[in-house]
Amino acid sequence: MNAIERFYLPLHQLLDKSKCLDGLPLLLLRLYLAPIMIQAGYNKLSAFDSTVQWFGDYLGMPLPGVMAFLAIAAELGGGILLIIGLATRWVSIPLMVTMFVAAFSVHIENGWLAIADGGSWLANDNVIAAQEKLAMAKSILQEYGNYDWLTSSGSFVILNNGIEFAITYLFMLMVLFFYGGGRYVSVDYYLSKALIKKQTD
Repeated sequence: MNAIERFYLPLHQLLDKSKCLDGLPLLLLRLYLAPIMIQAGYNKLSAFDSTVQWFGDYLGMPLPGVMAFLAIAAELGGGILLIIGLATRWVSIPLMVTMFVAAFSVHIENGWLAIADGGSWLANDNVIAAQEKLAMAKSILQEYGNYDWLTSSGSFVILNNGIEFAITYLFMLMVLFFYGGGRYVSVDYYLSKALIKKQTD
């Protein structure tokens, strides 16, 4: 018996016992993504006219009113369905489309990073240039503002608005698309069981 047979297989079988909890990461993905999607949809809805104008003038989308409505429906409706795990795989599709469009029509020109971190190996020229501006802003605030109070909620940063968040959400939604809402923790699981049982009765 070689080392692989002696150690790998028993450890692998031991780890397989954790599969009884395989719905947990899918539940956590849903609960992480849901408020993000709901907030994005709510923001678009509360400034609907501006959203329509932005879709048309900045993004150059045809029928910007329709596109804005679809984006809001996907994010608000999809976010609510993600919470309970109903139609998870179906609602992941329009949400993936929304994230893809956001990444490659809005954020791509800014590179990868969401926050301008000049020390990152992913920093582009814009991010590197932002470091001087950030240092100047901090200097002005330290001299003329109550800097300790201003930074008591966190450090100042410059938003680079790259594709980092949109792509991350896209990949998370892709997991939900392929694996669903999760065993034991989603309405989908129980609905599917009930429908299968009904068919076999």
